[in-house]
Amino acid sequence: MSLTSLLVPTYKQMLRTLAGLLDKAEAQRPAGPAEDLLAARLAPDMYPLASQLRFAAFQAQEAVYRLKDAPWPDSLHRVAAEGRDAGENPGTLAEVRGRLDEALACLDGLAPDALDAGAGLTIALDLPDGLAFDLTGEQYARDWALPQFYFHVVSAYAILRSKGVAIGKADYVPHMFAYLRTGTPARP
Repeated sequence: MSLTSLLVPTYKQMLRTLAGLLDKAEAQRPAGPAEDLLAARLAPDMYPLASQLRFAAFQAQEAVYRLKDAPWPDSLHRVAAEGRDAGENPGTLAEVRGRLDEALACLDGLAPDALDAGAGLTIALDLPDGLAFDLTGEQYARDWALPQFYFHVVSAYAILRSKGVAIGKADYVPHMFAYLRTGTPARP
């Protein structure tokens, strides 16, 4: 399986899942604005929902630029900064949705083999805490890009659940219904 055929559909499905989870959160918040959820956290030392959503959008695009060996655009640096600063300034649901849409647009603009040549690249991953890793593009995709992306998606899901948004496994993997065996009862 090529990196493009693995990463791009995965990122797109889960970014759409996050948008669907936000739709449900908005629909279920009659007592207060859904924006209140953006500041919610699972633990005091974790980033809030606003950060988790922005970081998911960031992770999907970061992988594209790293695997294409291309410099990050200013817009990607802004998404990362917004994610780091969302504890103080969570922003609005419209802004978060905009970041998810930007990530989807980035992925939609890729050629079918856009990331494949990146498999053999040497990727230097320097983290803000001083840790540094050297990986091939394939190792980066498998061991960093996908796990980091899913960490933020799952954290966003868990924050919404912890705040009483009625979501479940079917909301987390709605793309699976495309593969539903004929004759199997579908659940919403």
